[in-house]
Amino acid sequence: MNAPSPLVRLRIDGREVSVVAGSSVAAAIAHAGGTTRESCGGQRRAPLCGMGVCFECRATVDGRAQQRTCLLPVAEGMQVRTHG
Repeated sequence: MNAPSPLVRLRIDGREVSVVAGSSVAAAIAHAGGTTRESCGGQRRAPLCGMGVCFECRATVDGRAQQRTCLLPVAEGMQVRTHG
């Protein structure tokens, strides 16, 4: 019998979320029902390519702006801000 995968807790826009260790930050944002940013025209955006090429997954992670969240693995206690 397989042991359950360990969970990692992080905060996305102030809300605590638990996801499976090894998940990307983009996956954690999607799991929480969010999107990553807004376009200049105010449209909600989300990851498109999943490999860091399109830059649609950008968010502020632990105070560092414009991070490509599809390339970042989640870490315990991480702080993610998707808008503003």
